[in-house]
Amino acid sequence: MKSYTPKKWDLSGLKGISDRTLELHFGLYEGYVKNTNLLIEQTSDLRERGENAGSNPKFAELVRRMGWEFNGMRLHELYFDNLTKHPAELHAGRLREIITASYGDVESWKKDFFAVGGMRGVGWAIAYYDPANGQIGNHWIELHQDGNLAGFVPVVVMDCWEHAFLLDYKPSERGKYVEAFYANLNWAACESRLAGSSAAARS
Repeated sequence: MKSYTPKKWDLSGLKGISDRTLELHFGLYEGYVKNTNLLIEQTSDLRERGENAGSNPKFAELVRRMGWEFNGMRLHELYFDNLTKHPAELHAGRLREIITASYGDVESWKKDFFAVGGMRGVGWAIAYYDPANGQIGNHWIELHQDGNLAGFVPVVVMDCWEHAFLLDYKPSERGKYVEAFYANLNWAACESRLAGSSAAARS
């Protein structure tokens, strides 16, 4: 298996999300990339030695750990990808049409997304597109690998772990962070994710 290279983003100057927070967050993300690559190396070594057996506790634990590290890497990439220093409103387009069809209007979806993002606990608020029924729904993902919906397309991805906002806001001020995230949302990046779903393209 090939290893992964950390991505880079130029997000300095976001509204309500400080450069200091971004620097900390980028470092955390790079740790997930490093650990994903380490797991690939370690499991590959066990396979080459013929020790990839379900009864081998070391192999089993490494494989189980991959979900945490890999999803930690990929969810952060989706998160940073859907932030921008030059946000624009979602006035039209396929994504707006799907949100409206699913929730009645964008404001109703936004209220629901904010409610999910404001829930107590650590995790991720993600607006997923379901290719099976052509709708978008807001969901809570807890420990990276827990709660991800099979076959769904993550469209809007918000990190709700405290490291995403604790340098800028008090723990009780998560709502302010959610507002800041929304103010910097890159709708073009979010809409481009629909193109990855053949069902979205056909519908």
